[in-house]
Parts: sequence; structure tokens; C-alpha cells
Amino acid sequence: MKKQNVRTLSLIVCTFTYLLTGAAFFDALESETESKRKTVLQEIQVIIRRKYNISDEDFRIMETVVMKSEPHRAGQQWKFTGAFYYATTVLTTIGYGHSTPSTIAGKLFTMMYAMIGIPLGLVMFQSIGERVNKLSSVIIRSVRSSLHCKQTNASELDLICVVTFLSSLTILGGAAAFSRYEGWSYFDSVYYCFITLTTIGFGDMVALQKDNALSQKPEYVMFSLIFILFGLAIVAASLNLLVLRFVTMNTEDERRDEAQAIQALAGAVRLDGDVITANGSILSGQLGHHCTETTSVDIEDTSVCSCPCGCIPTNTRHRRSPTQITHLLPVLPMHELHLPQGSVPPPPAIYPNHRASI
Repeated sequence: MKKQNVRTLSLIVCTFTYLLTGAAFFDALESETESKRKTVLQEIQVIIRRKYNISDEDFRIMETVVMKSEPHRAGQQWKFTGAFYYATTVLTTIGYGHSTPSTIAGKLFTMMYAMIGIPLGLVMFQSIGERVNKLSSVIIRSVRSSLHCKQTNASELDLICVVTFLSSLTILGGAAAFSRYEGWSYFDSVYYCFITLTTIGFGDMVALQKDNALSQKPEYVMFSLIFILFGLAIVAASLNLLVLRFVTMNTEDERRDEAQAIQALAGAVRLDGDVITANGSILSGQLGHHCTETTSVDIEDTSVCSCPCGCIPTNTRHRRSPTQITHLLPVLPMHELHLPQGSVPPPPAIYPNHRASI
């Protein structure tokens, strides 16, 4: 488990370091431009109010009218076409913010719709991504087989290259279409496609929001919806290869640690009392009163246990008779024993609950 803890801590540190680095870069890149834009807007506001003699209250009303009328430039947002576009942004979690419900019933239904639709969409895009990866692996295998390559199976690196190529092709092709229909620069169109397919959805650039496109350009509406759904499927294929692989690494490590712990417990032998081996060493430990086959003691390597627990099983494969353990102690004949004259050793006392140790 230590490996997973270290990995989690490393990810936290790397994430916060990445956030701090990004904040520093965005501050350096955008802060000065923001200040200049604010100064210019304030100067224009002062000029207009002086020129037309507009009061503060009237100017706030004008600001409200301009901001509220912005979504209506694309036509009616809540007819079927615009509502389908809104439902797509909810289900895909893009959330441009170009149109939002204003009624209590609409807000309540949006929450209920999102609770069911977002998981459904994630599962659908994940399944499509798996099918895309499977199709890519089949195509790679067929191409390599036709070229008579030794390695025909597609590796993860091959699939990553294919999905990256498809994602890049989708973004570049979609940017060309949006640049034509929306009048954006090609770079801004690429930026819009990337923000859309990664479901960031800032809402600073939204398609189908001018020239009454929702009702006057049905082919463009269809293209935009197909681009969003197909592009998100390609992105899901990338996530299936990259993100999920890193996410499952912790689970694999946990299973590996659990398997190692089980093996260690299965091979552990605990002894109760001391066992004197044939070479004179003493093994100390604990062994329960219920010995199993995995914790049996080999008689060839040990002598009689000095404890009364009876931990040596009776069904061992190699058993020595009392006459086969004479190699442990030297045994001399009786006539070679030099005993003092007139002294006969007393017989050993026998206790019923005592075991001698060899």
C-alpha cells in the first residue's frame, strides 16, 4: 500500500504545481491585456455618456438590453432545433452558457435531465471509444498481415498514434468548416473545436449564434451536432487508452499487494516452544495447537520438541525410529564407560508429565 500512497501524494503535488505554474503563465499572458481593455472601455463609456448626455441609470438599462439580446441573434433558442442543441450541450457537459432556462420548471427539468443524461452520455461515448479502438486494432492487424510483418498485433502505442491522428484530423477539418460558416480565423476555429471536444465550453465562442443560423441553415446545424458527437467519441477513445490506464494502475498495485500478502501468510510457520535441530541450533517461535500440513516440521532436520504441545505431526513423510537418531549424540558401549569404583548411577527419576529433549 505504500506504493499507492506515494503515487497519490505525487499526483497531488504535481497537480497543484501544475495549477500554480498555469496561473503564473496566464497572469503573465493575459493580465496586461485585460487592464488595457478595461481602460479603453471606460474611456469609450465616458465619451458616449458625455456626447449623448446619458445618466447612470439609463446607461445601466442599455447594458442590460445589450447583454440580454445577445442570445436572440441566432433566432429562437428554445424551438426544437435550438432546444436540441441545448440538450446536446447538457448531455455532453460542454455547457456553453449561450442559452439558459429562465423558468423554474425549465431549471428543474435541466437538473433532472442532466442527472440521467450525463451518465448515459459518458457510457455511450466510452462504448463508442472502445469500438473505435477495436476497429483500429483490426485495421492495423490487417495492414501488417498484408505487409507480411512479424508482429501483427496492435500495441497500445499503435492505437494511441491512430487515435491521436483521428483527433487531429477531426479538429482540423471541423475548424475549416467553422471558419467558413462563422467567419472566424482558422486559429480561432481550431481553438473553438478543441474547447468543444474537451468539454471545457467557455462560451466565448459559440457556433450557430448569428444570422439566424438555427432556423435558416439546417445543414450547418446538422454538421455542428454531428461534429460534436463524433468528435467526443474520438476523444473518448483517447481517454480509454490514456486516462483509464493510469486510473487502473492503483487497482492493479493493490491487487498485487494483496496477493503477495496472502502468499506470505500461507508460507509463514509459527512455532510454540524451542526446537533443537541436528546441528545444535535452536528455533524459537509460536505454533498453534492445531497444526496444518503447510506448517509441518521435518523430522530429518529437527529433533524432538522440548515443549508438550505436540506440534510435530504424526503423519510426516520421513520418520526416524529411536535407533536412527543415534548420530545426534555419541553412544559408547557399557564396558568403555569409566565409572568410579563402588558407585552405581541411580536410575533416572521418571515424571509422568515430563519429556526429555535430545
